Amino acid sequence: MLSSPLVPVAASAYALQAGLACIFVPKAEDRFYDLSGAAGFLSTTLVSIYYPYIRSRGKISPSAFLQLPSLAPRQALLTAALVVWSVRLGSFLAQRAIKAGGDSRFDEMKKDKIKFTGAWMAQATWIFVVGLPVYISNVIPASAHPPLRASDFISLALIAGSFALEVVADRQKSTWRREKEEKQHEEPFISRGLWGLSRHPNYVGELGIWTGMFGLAAFSGALPLPAAVATAASPLLTYVLVRYVS
Repeated sequence: MLSSPLVPVAASAYALQAGLACIFVPKAEDRFYDLSGAAGFLSTTLVSIYYPYIRSRGKISPSAFLQLPSLAPRQALLTAALVVWSVRLGSFLAQRAIKAGGDSRFDEMKKDKIKFTGAWMAQATWIFVVGLPVYISNVIPASAHPPLRASDFISLALIAGSFALEVVADRQKSTWRREKEEKQHEEPFISRGLWGLSRHPNYVGELGIWTGMFGLAAFSGALPLPAAVATAASPLLTYVLVRYVS
């Protein structure tokens, strides 16, 4: 049952965000919210790799954590993509929030400890659901993953292209915002570069990344049908968030 090894993954996501909420909610501190999200993705990914490995050994020992479990190429690619994405996006958003002195999304919410705590738990849910293509692939034995095939390279191309789109769009907007602060223009909205082609090219990139991750995991041939279907929750939740929340 795939649900069994996924329980520690989910538990780690909620435990980390709950612990961070205990630190930051009483202080009404929101500058490190996005950085905490990135840390959540990294920690749950490690759990998805190490928990099945340690469970197969039948015992927990310090040496188990010093040896990296062997990963199939597909697992390694999914994990690497998530690590690169989370470090880049988390650091970018954290720098922006620290520079601004806070995150405007929480100006009112952080005054209410219950609502602000709910935001951290919502982030834990986001971490677990969006990362499902990686976590589910990692808890499957490496030997069950077939060699990479054409569909995998299509998904990888989508991930890489979408990541580049998101990075370029974020940099273009940062440049535009800095120039506005320096009184170089008075444009109410950015409409140059990629932003002249799409109202939210960064969100297009974000959705493309997780659609590619879903494709790389779901069509691998390693996952049982219910598990493959479950990974679709990742791009679906991403779409809902960028379309109706962000």
